[in-house]
Amino acid sequence: MHDIDIRGFASDNYSGIHPEILTAVVASNGGHQPSYGGDVYTGRLREVVREHFGESARAYPVLTGTGANVIALQAACDRWGSVICAGTAHIQVDEGGAPEKVGGLKLLTVPAPEGKLTVGAISREAWGFDDEHRAQPQVVSLTQATELGTVYTPAEIAGIVEFAHGRGLRVHVDGARLANAAAHLGLPLRALTSDLGVDVLSFGGTKNGMLLGEMVVTLNPETDRGLDRLRKSSMQLASKLRFVSAQFLALLEGDLWLRNAAHANAMAAALRQGLSEMPDVRVSYPVQANAVFVELPAPVLARLHEQFHFYDWNASAGQARWMTSFDTTPEDVERLLRALRVRTTESPGSGA
Repeated sequence: MHDIDIRGFASDNYSGIHPEILTAVVASNGGHQPSYGGDVYTGRLREVVREHFGESARAYPVLTGTGANVIALQAACDRWGSVICAGTAHIQVDEGGAPEKVGGLKLLTVPAPEGKLTVGAISREAWGFDDEHRAQPQVVSLTQATELGTVYTPAEIAGIVEFAHGRGLRVHVDGARLANAAAHLGLPLRALTSDLGVDVLSFGGTKNGMLLGEMVVTLNPETDRGLDRLRKSSMQLASKLRFVSAQFLALLEGDLWLRNAAHANAMAAALRQGLSEMPDVRVSYPVQANAVFVELPAPVLARLHEQFHFYDWNASAGQARWMTSFDTTPEDVERLLRALRVRTTESPGSGA
């Protein structure tokens, strides 16, 4: 029902299933396995997650990224708690208020230059711990890689963790694109999470080649208490959980998670390199993962929309977001660059 040779730049969610993951789902099919996580695939996944994140790590596969974030934050918060996050964070902008509506949590947003929290910004809301009239700050949530395609270094995360823990705050990482961040830095997953003292993680699968599925990984035993019940009561416990776990096994038992993320990053870097030859195209933020943000005249963006799927991120500024994926090809990148060269040249007043 669609042209399978056409790929756009709207989102890594637009991509299909990586063939190795699809093969894993087929291999896990047939016969019967216990439901709700009692299967051998989920059991093996628990072992693999400990291999990546350490012996204290506990894995809870779920269905969606929003579900993973809500459950992880609930596990780290009391009912009266609040979460400090960037104003651009996915939990603030793109989850329909779910952390507040479903999780019952207050979000306290702070400025985040280039998408990254700083200790100075966090300190703006890290106060009033004993004020019964204020939702008590209990968690700092950071996104890795960020919504703007930038990547925290281990030192930056360590500084946030030290500041947060020094004030009794836990640290949550929204790792929908954690694999892309690790690929960019050339580090294992634990070097950006458990090794730095992060308490709980939402680990992404869908954006990195899976059919569906995300995972909550508790790294601090204190965030593990009751998480199985939170997952169920939040409607994120799949009965046939083996098919989510089998996908994660395909990603994590070998290096597929890294190969997929590194390829997506490389395609974004190639796109960025091509844009460097176009002086009239402004790239808004450093390209460190698999996102490229650009600023272009509205007529150019309108014409590009006729050929490609992508999102206008800040329409008033003429800003668009182009995402690459595990299945983006060099030809896809060149096709966009070629169209952009033509459109930029044709655009009145472009100076090209």
